[in-house]
Amino acid sequence: MADHSPPQRSQELAGQVGQSPDAPRAGTGDAPERRHFPHQRQAYAAIDLGTNNCRLLIARPASANFVVIDAFSRVVRLGEGLAQTGRLSDAAMDRAVGALRVCADKLRRRNVHLARSVATEACRRASNGAEFIERVRRETGIALDIISAQEEARLAVLGCHILLEDGIGPAMIFDIGGGSTELVLIEPGGPVPRIVDWQSVPWGVVSLTETVGHEDEHADEATRAARYAEMRRVVAESFAEFAERVKQHQAPDLRLLGTSGTVTTLASVHLELPQYDRKAVDGLIVPSESMRGISSRLAGMSPADRRTLPCIGQERADLVVAGCAILETILDLWPAPRLGVADRGIREGILRSLMAAEAEGAQARASLKRGREEG
Repeated sequence: MADHSPPQRSQELAGQVGQSPDAPRAGTGDAPERRHFPHQRQAYAAIDLGTNNCRLLIARPASANFVVIDAFSRVVRLGEGLAQTGRLSDAAMDRAVGALRVCADKLRRRNVHLARSVATEACRRASNGAEFIERVRRETGIALDIISAQEEARLAVLGCHILLEDGIGPAMIFDIGGGSTELVLIEPGGPVPRIVDWQSVPWGVVSLTETVGHEDEHADEATRAARYAEMRRVVAESFAEFAERVKQHQAPDLRLLGTSGTVTTLASVHLELPQYDRKAVDGLIVPSESMRGISSRLAGMSPADRRTLPCIGQERADLVVAGCAILETILDLWPAPRLGVADRGIREGILRSLMAAEAEGAQARASLKRGREEG
């Protein structure tokens, strides 16, 4: 996978305050390698500006793990209308900039030592993506890095692979985003798994919904079924070549891990949670047939009925069907009997990369110093 660009320094950041719906949480897994991290009290940050959400995570190293000290998440729908116009709309950019001002303020107040801020599919595709990045830098001080789909896949794997079930042979990790979906075939082992093959398609919950067309509130069951079938067809065609490539790697012990709002939402429905609970969802293993059943049920419901379900509500009611179509297509492609659920991904991958790079740099400087002293 492509190397990431140098992290930005916290001195570059400024902004305004806001309330975070994400509560700070403790340790999110092992770091890439068990090593001593210098500056244990220094804070590191990761911002992931996606097609649908803006997310921030701030953490401090803790032995071989890290502890989250602040977090923020807001639905901004940056990619709204992009499928039709090829541009980021003024309203969408305003929403995103507002969320990033909140992030910038948190970075400043937490005295962040190192940060990396990335933008994904919406900014990759938009004809005015570069203009938007410059506006963000000018108004918030945050220097967004538009990363490739390959880098996006690498960071997602780095952030969540420790939740894979034990087993032998390759495993599949996927990330259903707002504007794209990444599938990564990995060979577990060592601190970081080896990537065997990967594929990204421009279908996420926002882009697929807008391309196929928003659903009619009053559509009958047959119309909803036809719309869902069209979504499945579009995604399956995009993954067809990758599906053929990975057939040779399938074994009796298939393992599958998903990181996205789609899988965490469906896991919440599976558990019948009255409200979202990360502790109950992150690391959960769900029978694939249960996820298929939930997907079919949600696709067949009217938007009004979906809005009444806990953990879906108004924000996800119109987009979750596209997520279900993508998920079912992935289950066709890699028919694992169980699906692992991860409420972690790109942000955690960024944090681990930053902390590991800092530790390696400190070790190199210490080695150089010893060499000079001995010489």
